[in-house]
Amino acid sequence: MMDILTIALSGLFGLSALVLAAHFTLKAWSGWLDLKKMELANGSRPMRDEPVGGGSELIELADLKARVRKLEAIASGIDL
Repeated sequence: MMDILTIALSGLFGLSALVLAAHFTLKAWSGWLDLKKMELANGSRPMRDEPVGGGSELIELADLKARVRKLEAIASGIDL
């Protein structure tokens, strides 16, 4: 009889822990969605870890395009 009571209490405790974890996870998700809604309503951009550079991104993009052209030329057998 004691084993059944122990198993039932353990199951109830585990189920309670699962319900609490789900509740707080959903509450955090809801808060995150509210934050994103406020960002969209204000027209602000989402926060980024990296600062947005003006012309440096264009220079980097041009450099990557040049590298791709060189690799394509190497792959097709054309000597630059």
